Amino acid sequence: MLCALFLACVPAALPAQAQADRGLERVLAQSDGDPHPDLRAVIVLRDGKVVAERYYNGETPDALHDIRSAGKSVTALLVGIAHDRGLIRSIDDSVADYWPEARGSAIGAARLADVLTMRSGLAAFDEDPASPGNEDKLDAAPDPLAFALAVPRADAPGGVYRYNSLTSYVAGIVVARAARQSMVDFADIALFRPLGITRWRWAADSAGITKGQGNLWLTARGFATIGEMVRAGGDWRGRRIISAGWLRDALAPKVTISASDPYADGYGYFWYAKTHDIAGRRVPVSFASGNGGNKIYVIPSRRMVVAITSSAYGRGYGQRRSEAILKALLAADRAR
Repeated sequence: MLCALFLACVPAALPAQAQADRGLERVLAQSDGDPHPDLRAVIVLRDGKVVAERYYNGETPDALHDIRSAGKSVTALLVGIAHDRGLIRSIDDSVADYWPEARGSAIGAARLADVLTMRSGLAAFDEDPASPGNEDKLDAAPDPLAFALAVPRADAPGGVYRYNSLTSYVAGIVVARAARQSMVDFADIALFRPLGITRWRWAADSAGITKGQGNLWLTARGFATIGEMVRAGGDWRGRRIISAGWLRDALAPKVTISASDPYADGYGYFWYAKTHDIAGRRVPVSFASGNGGNKIYVIPSRRMVVAITSSAYGRGYGQRRSEAILKALLAADRAR
């Protein structure tokens, strides 16, 4: 088993714990025979230590991987850090309070709390190609800022949950305006460097705006590190990265989405929640999720984090496979 440079290797364990960890490694080995050659890596941490780690289909620990919409969850962390530092006064503020050019637009009137929960009221829905604010249209726009300002309102803010990338893009703009620097620079100083993450990149659009909706590239180990910081309540090796209060609020479901999302029960601030039944026991999980099955699963009751990278972009089995790996790991885990 490989041990991450940024995480301690597993110390000498009690026999029962060592047996449990071997069970986790056996679960990961089962994916060697996956018929789809696009699973990249799975890392399992307990108490911040690597207890199982495996790479697939030629992936290496140093490889950067596009985590797609799981980057939205990182954007939410940056909103929280900006809030902790007083750069964002309140999430009850409107978008226009930080992006003055948005004043008078539909998105400008939305509260940050509604943006973070996909309830901005915008006519933006990524699952509908005809939606005015669909992410493909945002990506194709020659002037993304003007595009965002022109998307009309479909509902009153704070009501309807409608998954879209536009609002997380706008959340990134708010972070940049509040911090008076690009979000990629703020992320480097406030999040990645303090976590010891040195290999990463975050794409910008044609306007030079960091894509808060995704296209963040991380190593699998870097991905897992973010999850561990979240599991630890915002602390990393004795250093406070983000307040525990913000994380509790961000991970707490604000809207029920189980009717539209088979993989989640609820949605917080760009973070999902689901309670799994594992051998008759309820196991609550908070997670970041990206197209293709890219996941950070945070499991407080097991003191565990599971990070999965996958390139099954646009293929439904990617999400199913990642959830199946998580549930198999939880079933094999005997640490309580």
